[in-house]
Amino acid sequence: METTMDLSALALTPWEIALRMLCAMLIGVVIGTEREYTHRPAGMRTHMLVSLGACVVMVTSQALFYQYRVYGATPDPARLSAQVITGVGFLGAGTIMKEGPSIKGLTTAASVWAVACLGVAAGGGYYAIALIGTVCILVTLVIFEWLQRKLMTDRYDSHLFSVTCSHVGETLNRINELSLRLNVRIAGIQIEEDSPEKFEIQFTAGFSGRHAEAHLQDFMAALSEDDNTTIVQSHRSRV
Repeated sequence: METTMDLSALALTPWEIALRMLCAMLIGVVIGTEREYTHRPAGMRTHMLVSLGACVVMVTSQALFYQYRVYGATPDPARLSAQVITGVGFLGAGTIMKEGPSIKGLTTAASVWAVACLGVAAGGGYYAIALIGTVCILVTLVIFEWLQRKLMTDRYDSHLFSVTCSHVGETLNRINELSLRLNVRIAGIQIEEDSPEKFEIQFTAGFSGRHAEAHLQDFMAALSEDDNTTIVQSHRSRV
C-alpha cells in the first residue's frame, strides 16, 4: 500500500519563521557585542545582518522546497545556504587589515564566517545547534583569549614599532645591535621616506622569556635616546 506524506503540515508558519529569525539575530547580538567591546572592525550590527541574512536564505530554501515539492519537483533546500557559506567570505576579507608588517582582523573574519554558519542552522530550525554553537564561539573569543594571554605573557610578546629617524643606516644598525643584546626577534622591516632627512621604519619586535617586559622597556629607551631618532611608537601586535 502506497503512503503519501502531507507536505502542507511541514510548511513554515509565520511564527516559526519569526522565531528562527529572532534566534539568528540573537546569535549576531551575542557574538557581535563581544567584537564591538574589543574594538574589532565588524561589530554587533554587522554580525546581526550576516546571521539574519543567512537565516533568511535558509528559510527561503525550505519554503521553495515545500512549495514546489507537491508538483513533483525536487529542489535542494541546502543549495542556497551552501552559497552563503562561500559568499560571506568577501565580507570576512573586508575585516582583515594590514597595519605595517602585521595582519589584523583574522579572528573577526573567522567570527563573521562562523556566525553565517550559525544563521544557516537557525534558519533550518536547528535551534540547539545554533545556540550551542553561539556559546562555543563566545567561549573561544573570550575565555580562550584570556587563557592564551595567561599562558603566553611570560613566553613571547610581539610589538609593532614605528621609528622616525634622520639616518636609516645608523638606526638600522642600532636596532640590530639592541636585538642581539636583548635577544629581540626583529621581522617585517619596512622603510618609508617622508622627506630627504626624515624616514619612518616599521617592524615587529618579539620579546621572549621571563624578562620580556623589561627588555621591551630597555629596547624602547635605547631607541628613544638615539640622536638620529625623533619618534618611537609601539603597541602590542594582535590579530
